[in-house]
Amino acid sequence: GDALPLQRFPPSSQQPVPAPHAAACQPGRLPARPLLRPARVCQAGDAYAREKFKPQPTRDLEKEKRRLQKILALGKDEAEDKVEQVFVRKKEEEIAEPDRFEELMNEIQERREFLAEMEALGQGKKYQGIVLTEISQKLHEMEIIDKKRSEEMRNMTKAFPVGNKSNLQD
Repeated sequence: GDALPLQRFPPSSQQPVPAPHAAACQPGRLPARPLLRPARVCQAGDAYAREKFKPQPTRDLEKEKRRLQKILALGKDEAEDKVEQVFVRKKEEEIAEPDRFEELMNEIQERREFLAEMEALGQGKKYQGIVLTEISQKLHEMEIIDKKRSEEMRNMTKAFPVGNKSNLQD
């Protein structure tokens, strides 16, 4: 329990170099105090303290009763109907096909950006023919879509004449 004695180390030039094999021969010393704590010390701390159980609010029994009554009366559960409605809505949204014309515009823009990057890297000549061919194919497909749309618009205007003179005279 006393303080350790003060030791002065000699300068490094005067310090003797211990032999490495001598240290290996000495038996290991045991620590003065044991490293394990007794059980009563561990139990005295918060290591063994548990939180008290606090029950969470359970399901609403009245709501459950009403739901079961509706199931018996109608043969269906409200929740099932809601799930089916949401599922049908999602299906309709998925069915809505994205505009192919817009997709083609985006693809052409991506190819132009790619070609610009390759030209910046000095590889423009290598990819120019391929990219320009792909862009021309996309433009051709866009022209076909445009023709179909304009034809549909003409058919719609024929079906619903707006200011046709022949209809006004009848």
